[in-house]
Amino acid sequence: MFINNFDPVAFQVFSLEIRWYSLAYIFGLIFGWIYCNKILIHDQNKKNQFDDYIAYIIIGIIIGGRLGYVLIYNPMYYLENLIEIPMIWNGGMSFHGAVIGVIFSTYLFSKKNNESIFYYLDLVALTSPIGIFLGRIANFINSELYGRETDLIWSVKFIQVDSLNRHPSQIYEAIFEGIILFVLLNFLYNRLLKKNGLISSLFIIFYSLFRFLIEFTREPDVHLGLIFLNISLGQILSIIFFVSGIILFYKNYVFKKK
Repeated sequence: MFINNFDPVAFQVFSLEIRWYSLAYIFGLIFGWIYCNKILIHDQNKKNQFDDYIAYIIIGIIIGGRLGYVLIYNPMYYLENLIEIPMIWNGGMSFHGAVIGVIFSTYLFSKKNNESIFYYLDLVALTSPIGIFLGRIANFINSELYGRETDLIWSVKFIQVDSLNRHPSQIYEAIFEGIILFVLLNFLYNRLLKKNGLISSLFIIFYSLFRFLIEFTREPDVHLGLIFLNISLGQILSIIFFVSGIILFYKNYVFKKK
């Protein structure tokens, strides 16, 4: 059993607190940008375009992630507290909302540059696990999105939450949605698949599968609980995204082969 009593603040500059979660976003974007420019993109013009695309990604993640959380996870609260909607520093970001935000911002960028939307989405899919890994580690440090009670020897006691021994569900997600997903997608991209849109669809499929299974060890949101059939809202969203990924894969691979 591990005792988690980490400080969510990485360091402080005068009265400004720099939190681990903020650093996870920043370094996830930096490492993803480096990986794309050094490993995945070989054409200089494409590299220059991708540099411009980063700004669209950031906007899509922030707006989509925040609105996704507000509209999906806690609409009634924010309806009564509209002033808190832009306060992302107080927490509350939705991964699924961020995905929708990135898709929309990518559509705008690709249309502006007359490029295939899937070219950019595939790059995002190949590098996103880096940010997901760092984000889940930050969740663990912050004692948020913690797991359900367990007596396993690797259980964690989140001192800032309660005295129960819980699943380190954030670490499970960091491993599967971060490390394993990164290795799997990049292996498939380098060895098997080069057609635009395939990696994007596989990212959605595998992420949704991992997320759905790991959610069985994750404590559901207090104000939501389990929705029905003992599954959480996160699992319902994962099912929707999984089906969408299957449709996208079929459209870009199976259908086009006929």
